[in-house]
Amino acid sequence: FKALSGYLMLLPWFLSLGLAVLLFAAASGHGVSKDEQLAAVLTGFVLLVCFVLLSIGFFIVEPNMGRALILFGRYRGTVRSSGFWWTNPFTVKRRISLRAHNLNGKTLKVNDLLGNPIEIAAVVVWQIRDTAQALFDVEQFEHFVEVQGEAAVRCVAAKHPYDDGQASEVSTTLRGSADAVAEELAVELRQRLAIARVVVRRPDIYLFDDSFSALDLATDARLRAALAPKVRDAAVIVVAQRVSTIRSADRILVLEDGEAVGIGTHDELLSTCPTYLEIVESQASINEEETV
Repeated sequence: FKALSGYLMLLPWFLSLGLAVLLFAAASGHGVSKDEQLAAVLTGFVLLVCFVLLSIGFFIVEPNMGRALILFGRYRGTVRSSGFWWTNPFTVKRRISLRAHNLNGKTLKVNDLLGNPIEIAAVVVWQIRDTAQALFDVEQFEHFVEVQGEAAVRCVAAKHPYDDGQASEVSTTLRGSADAVAEELAVELRQRLAIARVVVRRPDIYLFDDSFSALDLATDARLRAALAPKVRDAAVIVVAQRVSTIRSADRILVLEDGEAVGIGTHDELLSTCPTYLEIVESQASINEEETV
């Protein structure tokens, strides 16, 4: 059930009120039999109830605001256009802001790429695009954005040294490459917030575009285990750099320099694709070093 123009529904609204008043007035007039009075009162009461129900259905949407419509527990859509509207009176009309929000992150104590302790903070401007995601997929979406913002800042800070000349293998620094670090932070945030957006829509195909690479192995495994029942009946495409993320996939496509060099299961590729075998061995050695 979609929202209708409120101005269009003003006609039956006024008619129900006007007829109810006329019927009550006629029932109290002289020369009217008891049966006619009873019929007039009952009809007037029904019209009065209709008037009240019609009144409940009216609502106003301000510019850059929205109303999420929920009818008997089912999400029926969001009215984003400003104006005067009417919908089913039994519909819950939840107000949600579509305006830009500022997240003034608190100062965090983290370690940079070299392990040096630093203090860092970020100011993030964000805006709701998918109202269903914000309302139904997370509890208190403002807090969700705040937590993910802090996690993204910690992750990005750990990838760069604080100042120039401290690490030859990394050209960007937290102090001297503000634009590059800000762009990296934006990408990190989009990946973290995209996970919730994908789940809420229940599509036939899920695409996780390098969504797990920033996570540690334990978090990666827990997240994939939690997502498994939600994507059981859909096709899942995962773009990943870590073998453990896609090891159990039905089909793995190995790309090198933009070209496909192998396709198959994990066990098949170990024996048929030298590139995949090299990746597996290199990541295995890294994991052993981290364990040590």
